[in-house]
Amino acid sequence: MVDYDKSNAREWARKNFIGATGVNLPSYSANFSTINDDAIRHDVALTESFGYASTLLATEVSITPEENARVTALAREVTTKDFGLFFHAAFNSLEENIAAVRLAERAGADRVLLSYPTSFWPTSEDEIFAYTQAFCDATDLAVMLFPIPLWQFERIHPAGMQVSFVRRILDAMPNVVAIKAEQGFPGIPGLMEMYHHFRDEVVISCPIEADLIPLLSVMDIQYSGTSNTNWLGDWYPKALHQAQNGQWEQAMQSWWKIAPARAAAGQAQASAQTISVLNRTTWKYQEWLAGYNGGALRAPAMRVPNNVMKSLRAGLLASDRPVTDLPDSEFIRGRIIS
Repeated sequence: MVDYDKSNAREWARKNFIGATGVNLPSYSANFSTINDDAIRHDVALTESFGYASTLLATEVSITPEENARVTALAREVTTKDFGLFFHAAFNSLEENIAAVRLAERAGADRVLLSYPTSFWPTSEDEIFAYTQAFCDATDLAVMLFPIPLWQFERIHPAGMQVSFVRRILDAMPNVVAIKAEQGFPGIPGLMEMYHHFRDEVVISCPIEADLIPLLSVMDIQYSGTSNTNWLGDWYPKALHQAQNGQWEQAMQSWWKIAPARAAAGQAQASAQTISVLNRTTWKYQEWLAGYNGGALRAPAMRVPNNVMKSLRAGLLASDRPVTDLPDSEFIRGRIIS
């Protein structure tokens, strides 16, 4: 049970949406029939040990609401009481997302990243509003709104979620406490616009480390999430803390140091701009390089091309970040077999 309600959710978020949020992907048993409990425990505990304040338990993979609740319970079991757990509202329909968030809340999730299903094809802002309100009304959890071109809402307005629409959301839904502002991605117009209009009302998140650390020279942003920066180990929480606490020049020195890894990751996900979906297997491989369980995702899942694997590994090495010396063939099996 969370220690806030809708009436004070934004005040709670201001105190608890801090630092950086990582991403954890599920691991399965060897025959893919069940969740791999020990691998989940290992991975979430590792994320917290790297200095992350919270993590997203990603569901944009082949996993059921019940299995996600199991993952959430395991994550809560191995983390400290203040470590945040995001429910990822990325299931197949509004109804399934509502059922899944209720299971996740009982299992220990204390916040939500709101996504929109591939089956959702609105033709007006009213339809997007209705979906968002129906979900927010159905849960007491704090919700982070997520404007991004992945949803293809730009056919309704070029921003996907324009200022007047976000204003309407915030006025109607008190448990919308943060905005993961990626309108116009890979640029920063959405971040700048949301910060300009709404920073005094809700938490504004910039999940893109490449943007945020430089921008902290002129902006005051307390929170960055959700993104898979945890493949860089403890680098991002440390660099973010420096940039937020009077050591911006040192943070920028660190920013340049991991440029090879950043470039490799950007190239690996370049296809997302054209196919509107992230290759989560690539994310899982990136995390495996940093000591996470790894392991193949359930079908249907994308593969990681061999040349991408080599580039990502080389990027970490060139950035002087820890990287496993295991051969890539071990990624598919995973470190912890069940």
